[in-house]
Amino acid sequence: QVQLVESGGGLVQAGGSLRLSCAASLSMFGIDAMGWYRQAPGNERELVAVITSTGSTNYADSVKGRFTISRDNAKNTVYVQMDSLKPEDTAVYYCNVGLRSGSVYWGKGTLVTVSS
Repeated sequence: QVQLVESGGGLVQAGGSLRLSCAASLSMFGIDAMGWYRQAPGNERELVAVITSTGSTNYADSVKGRFTISRDNAKNTVYVQMDSLKPEDTAVYYCNVGLRSGSVYWGKGTLVTVSS
């Protein structure tokens, strides 16, 4: 069973920054892609950003130019640096890991609140 531990959420004013971290309980070399999703109250869960094992990245249009996803294989950790935060970025952010075996795992989520 893969465990994902997220951290870094919190309250920030609009225009501020936060960095979310997700530490995985297995070697990054068993992982295909890692990503961040978010879910705001009343909304469906949506993709924020994803990074593959080759380092390719993809972002939701709403966060392009403001968020940066990265991974540290030595620490089995994926990050998302969130800059120029907006109130509409307020949501629970979930880490997602897809293994080479095809299994998919989710973290428990971390709350990000952006005040106006």
